[in-house]
Amino acid sequence: KSSVEAIKKGAYDYITKPVSTTDLLLSVEKAIKFKSLEEENIRLKKELRGQYKYTNLVGTSNAIKKIFDLIEKVADTDGTVLISGASGTGKELIARAIHYNGSRSDKPLVVINCGAVPEALLESELFGHEKGAFTGAHKSRVGRFEMANGGSIFLDEIGEMSPALQVKLLRVLQEYKFERVGGTKTIHVDLRIIAATNINLTTAINKEKFREDLYYRLNVIPIKVPSLKQRKSDIPLLIDHFLKKFQKGKEKKITKISPEALDVMYAYDWPGNVRELENVIKRLTILCDNPVVEIGDLPENMQESDRLTQPVEEVILDNELNLQDAVQNYEKRIILEALEKSNWVKSRAAKLLNINRTTLVAKIKKQNLDDVASA
Repeated sequence: KSSVEAIKKGAYDYITKPVSTTDLLLSVEKAIKFKSLEEENIRLKKELRGQYKYTNLVGTSNAIKKIFDLIEKVADTDGTVLISGASGTGKELIARAIHYNGSRSDKPLVVINCGAVPEALLESELFGHEKGAFTGAHKSRVGRFEMANGGSIFLDEIGEMSPALQVKLLRVLQEYKFERVGGTKTIHVDLRIIAATNINLTTAINKEKFREDLYYRLNVIPIKVPSLKQRKSDIPLLIDHFLKKFQKGKEKKITKISPEALDVMYAYDWPGNVRELENVIKRLTILCDNPVVEIGDLPENMQESDRLTQPVEEVILDNELNLQDAVQNYEKRIILEALEKSNWVKSRAAKLLNINRTTLVAKIKKQNLDDVASA
């Protein structure tokens, strides 16, 4: 009885009399290892929480400051959050900041990308299933909602969810209960739901691809994440952040981005947003041999984009082109602009340029613009 009480009060182990020196040493050794693992687990959890504190999100632009303020206001509430923004803007980072700054920070944050899981499997992933629920269900399985009980669940790319699953999600949002696939027992959960989308859900509602009632349930606290193009003043801070991240422990380091290279980075539109910038910096830390990054070190599509956006006078005069080269460069710019306006639908671009599609395809090949499209 006393040994059971001791365990309940926090004792790691107990040894019966007569005490063996070998057993005692073994028990002490195990206790030390257990304590060490426990402390390491606590340290890693603190490190994870610190990594996603909103103060460690990078940026000082007004657009990103508004998001920091909003995270601070809503983190300690249980309000459902809908984060919208283009791919690569950092929606998951914001979701993590909300979770790890709230009262549920010591509980799990479960992440699932609804667009990355096949529709046939998504229901089972979210709600779990019972043994025999479908072919291949050889044993019962806990779903993501159950895993997140007590904490938060982040439903990324919520706009990709099928209408049938939207109905089941709506019930969870309304009643915080559900049944596993093939099950009859109702499971109750206590969790916070954070969702994200890179599509316009209002448009999806108008096309009857997304439920309006679900949208209003999700959109309690809306957060609109700006594109990198809308917060270019944050580029130097982001560069510094990623350089530190990728050069940690390295002897050979990039110490500076030349003013000319930085100008090119400012002029670039960053269609892949912060994720694209992160990848560019990672590439530079691997391939750049000099401490100072010059224009020539930047990806070719970025250099090409910079040259194509120069004023015509600069193309002709600054680069000392002859007439034929100048005309070709100008033609290239016009074709690129038409392609971008038509979302790279060649038939539409040809119509804008008042030429046939075959001619346009030939010019695209001649000007190597397919490389720009795939970059």
